[in-house]
Amino acid sequence: MSNSTASTSLRISEIFYSLQGESTRVGLPTVFVRLTGCPLRCTYCDTAYAFSGGNNKTLQEIMEDVATYATRYVCVTGGEPLAQKGCLTLLQNLCDAGYSVSLETSGALDVSKVDSRVSKILDIKTPASGEVSKNLWDNLFHLNSHDEIKFVLCDVEDYVWARQKLQEHLLAEKCTVLFSPAQGQLEARELAEWILRDKLDVRLQVQLHKLLWGNQQGK
Repeated sequence: MSNSTASTSLRISEIFYSLQGESTRVGLPTVFVRLTGCPLRCTYCDTAYAFSGGNNKTLQEIMEDVATYATRYVCVTGGEPLAQKGCLTLLQNLCDAGYSVSLETSGALDVSKVDSRVSKILDIKTPASGEVSKNLWDNLFHLNSHDEIKFVLCDVEDYVWARQKLQEHLLAEKCTVLFSPAQGQLEARELAEWILRDKLDVRLQVQLHKLLWGNQQGK
């Protein structure tokens, strides 16, 4: 790690070790690096505490923290991690160190410069999120087969909208597509029935960490 890289700092909300609760990596012991800050304000956000606060850490300090856990899986999340310029370098350093890295991003910021080794989890914002206008659709051209697209759905209108986008952009041909019910707004069983009825090529996603620990921070 170069001196310039080591001195680069990021605002970190928390670094913790838990089971991955989402994506196709669900259930895997994972180190989570949660960056502070987000330009969006989704109605269902469950990490609003990461909008502000946190502590500045150099990339070297972050790498040292991650290394204390005996797992090869690292998830960089937020907030919106790409809102911090140093995130791209962090992702590259984690990949260079041999970790299997995923990035949880809102889809509102450019992902074209994210290291190709990273598994991008692109969260497309639905109408009920309140941030549908922020979707950067050009991001779809920068997805690889190991990336994933996620829709968090609040109601039947969101589902119909997401189903339309699935077909319009041929999303299932690009990568895995996840349909997830917003906690407290849409029942997972109801969403499952819609997916089966319409024979959609998507994966139903429920948040494992919330089933295990509720809304506990750092889990």
